[in-house]
Amino acid sequence: MYRRRLSQILATVASNSYLPGWLKGRIYQGKLKMICVPFLNCYSCPGAIGSCPVGAFQSLAAGYGRTISLYISGFLLAVGALGGRFVCGWLCPFGLVQELCYGGKGRLRQLPPLVEKLKFLVLGLTVALPFVWRDPTGLAEPYFCKFACPAGTFQAGLPLVSLSPALQGLVGWLFSWKLAVLLLVLMAAHYYWRPFCRVLCPLGAFYGLLNRWSIWQLRLNRHRCTDCGACARQCQACLNPRLESNSSACIRCLECVSVCPTRALSFANHTVNSQRFTSKGNTVGK
Repeated sequence: MYRRRLSQILATVASNSYLPGWLKGRIYQGKLKMICVPFLNCYSCPGAIGSCPVGAFQSLAAGYGRTISLYISGFLLAVGALGGRFVCGWLCPFGLVQELCYGGKGRLRQLPPLVEKLKFLVLGLTVALPFVWRDPTGLAEPYFCKFACPAGTFQAGLPLVSLSPALQGLVGWLFSWKLAVLLLVLMAAHYYWRPFCRVLCPLGAFYGLLNRWSIWQLRLNRHRCTDCGACARQCQACLNPRLESNSSACIRCLECVSVCPTRALSFANHTVNSQRFTSKGNTVGK
């Protein structure tokens, strides 16, 4: 657990390391902003040195040219193809924020499966709306970033408003709406483990679709598994790795791997290990 927490902290600090931004409320606009980070990290965050892939995708799609960036699409496909939602569990700053708000195992609540499917609807709308919902001038908005993203409010909206008296005088209904969304997510995070990631995050939904086909996957060696249930009891997302070790809801936190008493679970390169597992007559997790 401490290694994952350290990884989350280091990723958060590294991706938001523009010190003048935090001191003076400036937005870094250097050459590094042409590079996307693999997780939600708002472009307008005072410390952000890279671009958010969701914001960059929507901004290009919302223009007159309705551009689909091959760089952004290819980058996200490559990241997802390597480890699926591993980025969500080990790097995402807003995932870390939600975990710090969580009340602990005693407050673990299972979300209805249909509710967790909402993230795929959000993903579809995030991709489609900039292409189809346009104003009379022919332009669209980055709708998810503007109206729904709590990570942007937490990392960019609140710091910029607090650091800039000029912005404080311009705060209106939209900022109030985004602040309400953020507060609701953080309150839900006290009772439900990472609710935004499980229900609303379009990037998590995209990576989740690749969990089953990523190069690095959770592997279950059924020959070693004793069905003790330790992995299912440990899973904060209320999953059962024995039944489906690469669910789209799994963020690859690998807590299940760490508690398995027989080392039946592993996070491994399935293209290398699948032949070795099957040759021994073991069943590999889906």
